[in-house]
Amino acid sequence: MASLREIKNRISSTKKTSQITKAMQMVSASNWNRGVSNAKSFVPYMEKIQEVTAAIAVGSKGIAHPMLQARPVKKTGYIVITADRGLAGAYNSNVLRSVHQTVLKNHKSADEYAMIAIGRVGRDFLVKRGVNVALEITGVPDQPKFADIQDVTRSTVGMFADGTFDEIHLYYTHYVSAISQTVTNKKLLPLTDISVSGKLTSYEFEPSAEEILEVLLPQYAESLIFGAILDSKASEHAARMTAMKNATDNAHELISSYTLAYNRARQAAITQEITEIVGGAAALE
Repeated sequence: MASLREIKNRISSTKKTSQITKAMQMVSASNWNRGVSNAKSFVPYMEKIQEVTAAIAVGSKGIAHPMLQARPVKKTGYIVITADRGLAGAYNSNVLRSVHQTVLKNHKSADEYAMIAIGRVGRDFLVKRGVNVALEITGVPDQPKFADIQDVTRSTVGMFADGTFDEIHLYYTHYVSAISQTVTNKKLLPLTDISVSGKLTSYEFEPSAEEILEVLLPQYAESLIFGAILDSKASEHAARMTAMKNATDNAHELISSYTLAYNRARQAAITQEITEIVGGAAALE
């Protein structure tokens, strides 16, 4: 059985840990509120740019753009969005497990695919396993702006345009609620699944529809990546907030358990001392 001093030290260290986890929970709660707001405020823009892009691509006959056409897949790119740090429950591991299983299922050779890692945890996971990381970005802010990730989104779209990848998939964590986040896989390029929801809007183009698509399609693909990053950030903050809350609750339970053990040990020591004193007094009589 542990001594009184050891139990007291455990109580003290657990209390300090609970203070840290509580502070991290509060920080994550603040970031979570802002992250959810950022993700939701981006939705109207995404819906509008998808509507306009679909109207031009679907509504204009005879338009053939490389980003809208499927081609034989010789090499696949995977965008993997994770966090830069841990302590977020299963947030990072769920995404990495999903993309790892997909790679094992769909590819027989490492030459058939490459990764675009957004986030330090994902980058380190892939590098340690010898996976080809064609592009990486770390240190994405908790509340990212498009300028923070513009270079990587532009490079990603460029690698599809120049034929480095024939297909690009996006793996990230979709925010559902504060206690629920789901791993999502989307085909980013080519944009063969683009469709119009509702009635098709008629537009007059100036300049031509082809020239507009040359500018609009890369912007649309970049917006899909940015939207996924905003969604992932909201999920990350929610997952970390929940994980830190659980850690704080567990720390409080441990403190209660240690305190009970301390009191029992202390009571046993007092009882033993009283017994020894009584025994000694009886021996002197």
